[in-house]
Amino acid sequence: MAESIAPPVVSPVSVKVTPLPLRAVLPWAVFVGTLMLVLLYFVGAEQGATSVFSGEGVHEWVHDGRHLLGFPCH
Repeated sequence: MAESIAPPVVSPVSVKVTPLPLRAVLPWAVFVGTLMLVLLYFVGAEQGATSVFSGEGVHEWVHDGRHLLGFPCH
């Protein structure tokens, strides 16, 4: 009657973690960083004083995101 109802404790399995070399991560980090800067430009500055595209198309597509991120546009 001294048996416990809890399941037996299982020791954790040791997992060998191999580090990623910087040469494998660096190209992806540069790519993602560049992509984020382009996205930041389109949300924050496009259709303003530094406009690349003419018209209001890009502004209308990113308008709500611009306000959500705190960029003024009016």
